[in-house]
Amino acid sequence: MIKLHNTKTRQKEPFSPIDAQNVRMYVCGPTVYDRAHIGNARPVVVFDVLNRLLRHVYGKDHVTYVRNFTDIDDKIIVRAKESNRPIAQITGETTRWFLDDMAALGAIEPDRMPRATEFIDQMLEMIGQLIERGHAYAAEGHVLFAVESYENYGALSGRSVKDMIAGARVEVAPYKRNPMDFVLWKPSSDDQPGWDSPWGRGRPGWHIECSAMAYDLLGENFDIHGGGNDLMFPHHENEIAQSCCAHPQGGFANYWLHNEMLQVEGKKMSKSLGNFFTVRDLLDQGVPGEVIRFVFLSTHYRKPMDWTEKKRGEAEAVLRKWRSLTDGVAPTEVSVPVLSALKDDINTAGAIAELHKLAASGDGGALKASAGLLGLLGREMGDWLAEIPEDTLADLAQNLSEIRRKAMQTKDFSELDRMKTLLQQAGVQIQMTKSAIHLTPSNGFDPAKLADIK
Repeated sequence: MIKLHNTKTRQKEPFSPIDAQNVRMYVCGPTVYDRAHIGNARPVVVFDVLNRLLRHVYGKDHVTYVRNFTDIDDKIIVRAKESNRPIAQITGETTRWFLDDMAALGAIEPDRMPRATEFIDQMLEMIGQLIERGHAYAAEGHVLFAVESYENYGALSGRSVKDMIAGARVEVAPYKRNPMDFVLWKPSSDDQPGWDSPWGRGRPGWHIECSAMAYDLLGENFDIHGGGNDLMFPHHENEIAQSCCAHPQGGFANYWLHNEMLQVEGKKMSKSLGNFFTVRDLLDQGVPGEVIRFVFLSTHYRKPMDWTEKKRGEAEAVLRKWRSLTDGVAPTEVSVPVLSALKDDINTAGAIAELHKLAASGDGGALKASAGLLGLLGREMGDWLAEIPEDTLADLAQNLSEIRRKAMQTKDFSELDRMKTLLQQAGVQIQMTKSAIHLTPSNGFDPAKLADIK
């Protein structure tokens, strides 16, 4: 049985799908106006593992995974003006960047990836329903959701409306009945993108898109809704309010999952601190996507994750060893302890601990199958190992053996020490026995430095 920590109930619960033949999950996707930073990538990897787990348990044909693209947003409009480029060109390019970068991290593309601009009609229909039911009102070209009309508002994040009004930074506008009321539809000027509506030419607010797309693609009640915990309020809170008021007979999502945020070297990622970087930055620096994924999965999704160079180096060394162990080995069965860890609220850190045990036991087949469930050790993720020329380390080990043999005869160990130093500087771990020498890539391995070793 899969157990998931449900933000809505604040406890770990057995997962019971509405329909085991069609398990449905919606995850909030990116606003496409720039490259995805590594914090944006964490929920992608987390919910990719959950998607893989659900497919493993229920069958890949019985899971529907939806992740949206927000391709109409004020940030996109600003970027278009600054760059003097069409919005469609920016969003199309950025969407492709996102998919390419997430593919490099081993993420399987969701079954559906709707774009907000493709669902304007559905948003307009939902807004109309909210007005008819007394949960929204039109004012000065805007349509706003009346927060006080939904008595359970704040239940997900555990906040009361009164406290939210007192502590939140909300837009104060004369057309709002309540400062907490949020925009469903807003007017567009002539130089802004817009669509005709009963309330005038305009564009949707941010929150309505996910409610409309989830309803259209997954129905009024589905299983799992996920995203980063920075979206819990106001985005997810507003989604629940809209959806439950527009479709009171449904319950929207039964399970809510939120991943914690990401830090870099123990500090919040910030451009001002100089520790802000995108997934593409890391990939272009030569950090393999599989290594990035491993670092992400080494921390439980509900705990803050710290990206460090030390963790990157350790992940690379582990993956090199595991790939060496599983090279040419056919996968067997997924290990029960690995599967049990993942079923226990997506405990990827616990699953990786079990993978280490499999590697230590030399069970390459089970290691390969079990790591595959986490999106690791797959053939498509192994291209980064091609950086090492074939048999290079074997040839160097043979040369080092010959140098050691001569050193033992002459009692002059200077050349042996020189070679060992060069190999260590290249990030190669040296293991010597009486009969053989084994060289293994370790932390900070740099294949380019091998060419200088003679």
